[in-house]
Amino acid sequence: MEEVKKSTKNPKATKQDLLAKAFHWINIVSLLIMASSGLRIYNSNPVFGGREGIDFPGTFLLGDGLADGRVWHFAAMWVYAINLLIYGLYIFITKRWKNRFAASNDLKALQVSANTKRKIFAGHKIVYTVIIPILLLAIVSGVVMYKPAQLHWLASLFGSWQVLRTVHFLTIPIVLGFTFAHSFLALKFGGIRLVKSMFV
Repeated sequence: MEEVKKSTKNPKATKQDLLAKAFHWINIVSLLIMASSGLRIYNSNPVFGGREGIDFPGTFLLGDGLADGRVWHFAAMWVYAINLLIYGLYIFITKRWKNRFAASNDLKALQVSANTKRKIFAGHKIVYTVIIPILLLAIVSGVVMYKPAQLHWLASLFGSWQVLRTVHFLTIPIVLGFTFAHSFLALKFGGIRLVKSMFV
């Protein structure tokens, strides 16, 4: 959760760093492109149910067929991965990670704290921490499918191509769930001003 900077003129106003805003915008756009192009890939070669698996409506799809969907998907993947890397370095260099990731006292705060704001903040930090390995798994499994021959040793860790595709596909609803949880907790913690401050 981004730090809230109080304005001296308006104590209720919130401001966010430009880099934090840029990260969130790029993150959302690249996620939407990956999700819609990923569903195009899925329709061309379903993960579940064989060739007659679930067919997602064309309204939600990006790309004209499997090849075009893959082009969009992997292009957005690189933008997404590089964006995460830059933001990771940013919060590390600026030491913002101290207010982002969970510590042992956050779990205790969820259990015993009487301060509602403290409990929400602790929950947010835990959610923020748990999503990191999921994001890494989504990227790694995607890169392995992108270059299966070159990364055959990594692909073998998943056991089979079907398991690899299933794992990658299931990271989508988890990341979407995180996005909603992240937004909801930010809304509970700082109200609509905090959420709006990240985008305007």
